[in-house]
Amino acid sequence: MRRTMYSRRSILLGSAQLGVAGLLGARMAWISIAENEQWQLLSESNRVQLSLIPPRRGWIIDREGQPIAMNRSDFRVDVIPDRLNDREPVLAALTELLDLPAEELERINEELDTVPGAQPVQVAAGLEWEKFAAVNVRLPDLPGVAPIQGFARHYPAGAAVGHLVGYVGAPTREQYLEEDEDPLLLFPGFKVGKDGLEKTFEETLRGEPGARRAEVTARGQLVRELDTRPDRPGETLQLTVDAGLQEYVGRRLGNESGAAVVMNCQTGHVLAMASMPCFDPNSFSDGISHPEYNMLSEDERVPLRNKSLLGMYPPGSTFKPVTALAALEAGVDPEEVVYCGGGYRLGNRRFGCLGVHGPVNLHRAIARSCNTYFYTMSRRIGIPIIAETARALGLGQDYPIPVANQNYGTVPDDEWVVRRHNREWTDADTLNTSIGQGYLLTTPLQLAVMSARIASGRAVVPKLVDPSGNPAPQISGISRENLELVRAGMDEVVNGAGTAPRARLPLEDVRLAGKTGTAQVVNLSAGRGGRGVPWRFRDHGLFVSFAPADNPLYACAVVVEHGMSGGRAASPVARDAITYLYDRERAMEDLERLEAGWGGDTFARMAQQEAEYRRDQGLPPREGLPIVPPRADDDEEQAP
Repeated sequence: MRRTMYSRRSILLGSAQLGVAGLLGARMAWISIAENEQWQLLSESNRVQLSLIPPRRGWIIDREGQPIAMNRSDFRVDVIPDRLNDREPVLAALTELLDLPAEELERINEELDTVPGAQPVQVAAGLEWEKFAAVNVRLPDLPGVAPIQGFARHYPAGAAVGHLVGYVGAPTREQYLEEDEDPLLLFPGFKVGKDGLEKTFEETLRGEPGARRAEVTARGQLVRELDTRPDRPGETLQLTVDAGLQEYVGRRLGNESGAAVVMNCQTGHVLAMASMPCFDPNSFSDGISHPEYNMLSEDERVPLRNKSLLGMYPPGSTFKPVTALAALEAGVDPEEVVYCGGGYRLGNRRFGCLGVHGPVNLHRAIARSCNTYFYTMSRRIGIPIIAETARALGLGQDYPIPVANQNYGTVPDDEWVVRRHNREWTDADTLNTSIGQGYLLTTPLQLAVMSARIASGRAVVPKLVDPSGNPAPQISGISRENLELVRAGMDEVVNGAGTAPRARLPLEDVRLAGKTGTAQVVNLSAGRGGRGVPWRFRDHGLFVSFAPADNPLYACAVVVEHGMSGGRAASPVARDAITYLYDRERAMEDLERLEAGWGGDTFARMAQQEAEYRRDQGLPPREGLPIVPPRADDDEEQAP
């Protein structure tokens, strides 16, 4: 009996053991055969660490190969929200190590609250080696902190190229989702184009990331490097722009608010297109602070707006060459004389002139900018041919250039006013349009195209990329002889008894031809907007020009917002820009003399402006900015 019980127990135990062994064997077989590939991959991923190598962004260079946007070595520190277990002590340690100001700490906290968990948040960029090394030494105590040694975008000319090339910045969540959650967009410090050419040519400039494989231990310690696939840098983008001229024009606009465009009037190559005041794209690349961005946003001169492409202004008297050309095309004899007694009467309304010019023909009317002549001729020929000529010279159009936004302005006519205002066109509208007022609106780039087409007789279209190319074809339907008559009048404006003697070039063998313009901003009961009214009510100053007058090669348009007159504010800028093309040394000497009176170059004045803004906002001084004295009223408030 006892033997039988022992035997049954042995069988049960043996069966159980066999069952367990069978299950274990089956599981091992399943893992080693059926799930072999999965576990092998997992094991490999534990052993091999794969890391991205972000591509170096392609340079933007000028027509001669000079860098406009380049890359420089950068030491930066980011934090990865997902890995940041305890935020406060980590940020406190970084504040101490990196001397972070209070507003930067505020920005970091705001971004940590809003960005996705895996997207890095910049703590500081452009660090000195000592601070970067200090963070690396403390890294084991700073979970979630990612020190990166890489490249940062750098713009040597700063604000002078801000509106032209734009800037780069960290990708947004929307961009990350649009690009199928590309892990490259989450790489610490990786930037994408946010505005201007940087954004338009993002695909060209970005390049392809590389990858690095390394064998590591289970604790993540490096055993050996396995292999590396290098990144493919972005392509270089060559512009038609002359980098030296672009910087010069930006600096020459000085403290004015406005824009200047210089073109080759044979090919349409844009040599310079500056809009000031402007932001420094380096600030956006490094991570702009809240106070600096607020300062830019609150400035009444709108430094965040590209006035070359988006600013729309009545062209004023710079439009009179168009009206003159339309009159000639309509058969008006250029020697026909109109008597100017100081104005023109239409019904019971009198349209004033800029003076009493007496008898004037077409040449004298352009040189003296006589409104009465153009009132007379425009009423005779009518608005359709004026509008048609304006469009033939490039006004009222957008151009096929690689920019995100541009305004195409307004060239009004009888059909437009019905469509836009649901009323009939009147002779008064024609008179206003003939002198560049009324509904007529243009951008500085359009004025440069207009000047280039008058100068060369070619249907030039502005070109920003690739400096190769042949001269544009001749404009069809416009007489070359008539263009020559208009050009002669514009030569007289500068080099004869005209309205722009300040635009005369300080060169013996090169003459500049042009036309001034003063565009009314508001209708004031006290008259035109000059020095006696607030800045924002003053008239705009404009000037269009080309050189050499006898064989045009360069065309230039300058608009100075609220500059009061084209001859005073805009024509000297065009004169100096053209001088730079022929005699750089002389032009630079003149500019440095002017900047000495303005308070330094663009970098110095922007730093001074930010320092004063911080003082006025009660913010602590920032490293790298000049020390500014407290305001006088602050002293009075503190006095006992």
